[in-house]
Amino acid sequence: MTSIVISGSGLYTPPFAVSNEALVGAFNQYVDLYNEENASAIDAGQLSAKQHSSCEFIEKASGIKSRYLVSKEGVLDPDIMQPLLAERADDKPSIMVEMAVAAAEQALIAAGREPGEIDLVIVAASNMPRPYPALAIELQHYLGAGGMAFDMNVACSSATFGIKAAADMLAAGSAKLALVVNPEICSGHLNFRDRDSHFIFGDACTAVLLEREEACKVSNPWQLVASKLVTQYSNNIRNNFGFLNRLSPRTRYGDDKLFCQQGRKVFREVLPLVCDQIAGQLDEQGWPADTLSRLWLHQANLTMNQFIGRKLLGHDASQQEAPVILDSYGNTSSAGSIIAFHLYNRDLPAGARGVLCSFGAGYSIGSLLLRRL
Repeated sequence: MTSIVISGSGLYTPPFAVSNEALVGAFNQYVDLYNEENASAIDAGQLSAKQHSSCEFIEKASGIKSRYLVSKEGVLDPDIMQPLLAERADDKPSIMVEMAVAAAEQALIAAGREPGEIDLVIVAASNMPRPYPALAIELQHYLGAGGMAFDMNVACSSATFGIKAAADMLAAGSAKLALVVNPEICSGHLNFRDRDSHFIFGDACTAVLLEREEACKVSNPWQLVASKLVTQYSNNIRNNFGFLNRLSPRTRYGDDKLFCQQGRKVFREVLPLVCDQIAGQLDEQGWPADTLSRLWLHQANLTMNQFIGRKLLGHDASQQEAPVILDSYGNTSSAGSIIAFHLYNRDLPAGARGVLCSFGAGYSIGSLLLRRL
């Protein structure tokens, strides 16, 4: 069988690091203004007073201490509470393509490849800037790649689903060098006025290059040994934003047009699915859990990752065994597990085994077994 490898990876980190302290300060100012402006209705029992957030609450709930944003001024303004990004002319590259090019260029350097060698581009992310033309085709153009390009969205599992799709196309001979990019401006769909979620997301972009092992130019790439993708319908993580919203003027700007979730239900329902899926894959491959060098997990919540590590490994996973990057990046949706992989794989020797796994809205779960050649 054809062996497919990850030959390079890249990461774009936005310029603005926003701490919990800064985010809480802006949120609490907003709360005070809201409660003051609505004092009469609150006193009459017509509205509920909003509650302050705190750094302690955020870190306990998520493990997040900071995050990177593409724009911070509006987010930290209690009168705005959202990123401010000016629209660009149609003949200029979009901000998401600029992010994607930066991450892709790093991956190309790592793989010893040139943009013109790419003949498959997949942009896999939770949110696209428009229905068409595809962001992947725009990236193909500005990067100078050839072949074909398309977008795909499986929420937080977009990266693993994209890698699997690219690997299958490479194995079938439909492409020779595939680029999978995950540009995530998660701050754009986050409700910064919601105490339960205003701290969750950050922005980033990741990229990986995949190719056949026999054509790979670098030593010790990561072989994709096995992959499994599963979806199961759920409303517990949802975003109702779309082009049909404009047809309902009274509800087009409702809170459901931003990120919404029922966190406790997600925790209770998703974690068993993820653990069973990975454990089943390991059994099928004949990989005992104690032979794993690393778990590159979806970076949504520290408690979730600790649960998965403990369930699979039989003990509390160390930072070396299951790297955590959400403390500094926040939840970057599909990019999170790839950030962990990008930052924490170079130290592993030939023969090392790892699991790259994502899970999120859908529900969608993608798990990849990787071995360093």
